[in-house]
Amino acid sequence: MNMKKWIAAALACSALALSACGGQSKDTSSSAPKADKVYRVAANAEFAPFESLDSAGNVEGFDVDLMNAMAKAGGFKVEFKHQPWDSLFPALKNGDTDIVISGVTITDERKQSMDFTDPYFEITQVVLVPKGKKVASSDDLKNMAKVGVVTGQTGDFSVSKLLGNDNPKIARFESVPLVIKELENGGVDAVVSDSAVIANYVKNNPTKSMDFITLPDFTIENYGIAARKGDEATVKMLNEALKKVRDSGEYDKIHAKYFAKEGDKAAAASQAASQPEAAK
Repeated sequence: MNMKKWIAAALACSALALSACGGQSKDTSSSAPKADKVYRVAANAEFAPFESLDSAGNVEGFDVDLMNAMAKAGGFKVEFKHQPWDSLFPALKNGDTDIVISGVTITDERKQSMDFTDPYFEITQVVLVPKGKKVASSDDLKNMAKVGVVTGQTGDFSVSKLLGNDNPKIARFESVPLVIKELENGGVDAVVSDSAVIANYVKNNPTKSMDFITLPDFTIENYGIAARKGDEATVKMLNEALKKVRDSGEYDKIHAKYFAKEGDKAAAASQAASQPEAAK
């Protein structure tokens, strides 16, 4: 009888132990930063004021300041790496980087291959043209000889939707500086890109005599920070850190540093372009 009781007790303890182990294994999405891990952050530093290279070759800009503030608030470490735009997402997928922050618009298509944090910045697409050039609707874009965009960015998606993906009128470039240089040289009639980036260019290059215009065809977009598909722990860690930065007021300070002046027109343009029924 004592032996039976002993066996029963042993089985009960085993069951409890297994239950405890099983309960622990379910916690796969802890947001606690990994000890001594340095999160590799990739950005295309040709997208001022979100990211650019300083004189020493270091990545700087709004996204960098925001990520550094998030790392401080969340208790994790980051290091930044500049690389071409078209290499950012493959590097994330292949495990060559842990995080991408580079003015990346959250889209349904991108959500299929990567995970995003909560939105951290709102923009719209605008049309950059020489001052005096009239652009009142998408029909004006359709009538231009060449419209410049950056390959794979939402300006490319927007213009492709208007003109057709294979339309020879669309001129695609590897970066914002390259497509704007082509506009300055007369190689394209207009450039379509993100409002805050174009506003920054216009403000800092007054002698170029350029202006930007918002069209109702372009709706509001949200930037998000990207992590590998299924990396719930990193996304949760980033979201918690982003919330802390917002709640502390640090986000507003960083925003004011880069957008207090040049952002006014871009913000007004974005608001005017907002069409709830057509939101992406």
